[in-house]
Amino acid sequence: MKNSIETKKILASSLKELMKIKALEKITIREITETAAVNRQTFYYHFEDIYDLLKWTFQQEALQLLAAHESVDVWQEGLLQLFHYLDENREISICALKSLGRGHLKRFFYSDISSIIGRVVYEFGEKFQAPKDYMSFLTHFFTVSLASLVESWVLGEMDETPEKMIEMIDLFIQDQLRGAKQRIEKS
Repeated sequence: MKNSIETKKILASSLKELMKIKALEKITIREITETAAVNRQTFYYHFEDIYDLLKWTFQQEALQLLAAHESVDVWQEGLLQLFHYLDENREISICALKSLGRGHLKRFFYSDISSIIGRVVYEFGEKFQAPKDYMSFLTHFFTVSLASLVESWVLGEMDETPEKMIEMIDLFIQDQLRGAKQRIEKS
């Protein structure tokens, strides 16, 4: 007998296979369960709907790459792994973006990305006694910017390698934090 995590992974794999050939809104729970060789009741035992399954899939596969590298010193490695994951799963990512719309997909990831970026910003901010409201603003700004940048890259609007993307993102964030540090030290 399969355990809960194994069953969820089988359902996620089925969803991903179906997303390679059709739009998310055209996929039915029946198709997912048939592909996974489980019954509908098993699906509903684990997930509320297809969107819940999609969210779980991205959280398990993509966002845990970031969570494993959430400190100031190694977040770039997690983000690099995320870019590689999205590159390897580009068809599925594009299908999700087109089917769900940008706003819905953003809600899937916002809290996870925000908490990781927030730790980086707050770790920096505490060193220089930056105001909490400013650190909250920076966290929101970087999270929204990063999410939009990743989305643009997935859609093929940018053709840089994952390594080049990380290099540019890191440079941008470091420049912004250095500027903030200088401003704080002057006041």
